[in-house]
Amino acid sequence: MKERSKELLVIRPAIVGIAGTQLTLPETELFASNPPLGIILFARNIQDPVQLAGLIGQITTTLPHALLMVDQEGGRVARLRPPYWRAHPPAAALHTPRAAWLTGALIGLECAAAGFHIAAAPVLDVSSPGGHDVIGDRAFATDPETVATLGAAFAAGLLAAGIQPIGKHAPGHGRAAADSHLTLPTLETITAEDLLPFARNRDLPWLMTAHIRYTCLDMTHPATQSPAIIARIIRAPDAIGFTGLLITDDLAMHALIGSPSQRALRALAAGCDVALHCAGILTETTDLLTALPPAFPATLARVAAARAQAGAARVKLDADALAAERAALLS
Repeated sequence: MKERSKELLVIRPAIVGIAGTQLTLPETELFASNPPLGIILFARNIQDPVQLAGLIGQITTTLPHALLMVDQEGGRVARLRPPYWRAHPPAAALHTPRAAWLTGALIGLECAAAGFHIAAAPVLDVSSPGGHDVIGDRAFATDPETVATLGAAFAAGLLAAGIQPIGKHAPGHGRAAADSHLTLPTLETITAEDLLPFARNRDLPWLMTAHIRYTCLDMTHPATQSPAIIARIIRAPDAIGFTGLLITDDLAMHALIGSPSQRALRALAAGCDVALHCAGILTETTDLLTALPPAFPATLARVAAARAQAGAARVKLDADALAAERAALLS
């Protein structure tokens, strides 16, 4: 038992991308010496089920502890796609809790069958007429109560399939007029409407931060790197009140400045549990992993709790029956 605990302490609190459809030797050597908490896969890493199974086998051989994550919301944000996997509607097309649950369960079943543990969904941002289309139909609705209800149902569907959901992007991206992939959006306020879907879903195992500067609380730092916003909004019981795993949005996005390691260390110092870096560029991943300290025991305890939450929620599901029911609901 002591040796296992010692091994866990060397894990870096990061989930990182890889370059292609197989692990390269330099990636394998990096991960062996500086093991990340997990790996995230994108379309560049996925060709078909046979190739994906081989890649996941490589990853689990190199990193037996690794969490495997995929950005799989449905709609335009989908890495598992036809002809090998089902097409799923965007969140905005899901108007009832049952339709949202069915979609979460169907996505979850495909993710679990492929070997993933985490899906980066649901989006809990409230769609806004003035907001950038980077959120758009990825949001369930313009009404925060509806977003909260449908987001909870979608997440429950993922959990029923044994997949850990990530609610995103706290404390709210919907009103931002710019795309944080390209630049740093700024909002003057954080509203009760922004927060409501996150607060109602505070029992999720994971939340993802927003790369947005909210000048009402922090004139300098985006939420991802802001101690004030994480402590006073995301973690505060009278605001969102989230106690689970807090992961950054992709640190490679252009909203942030500095080297990969600088971006990650600022986020961890601000109160994030896990740094997410998706680019899969070896030099960037090396810079990040070699600079990070071992994961804190509190982070590893939250990881264990998230695994347990998904395991306890998992039930036997019939994908074809669920798909037929959803088709009838959406027709």
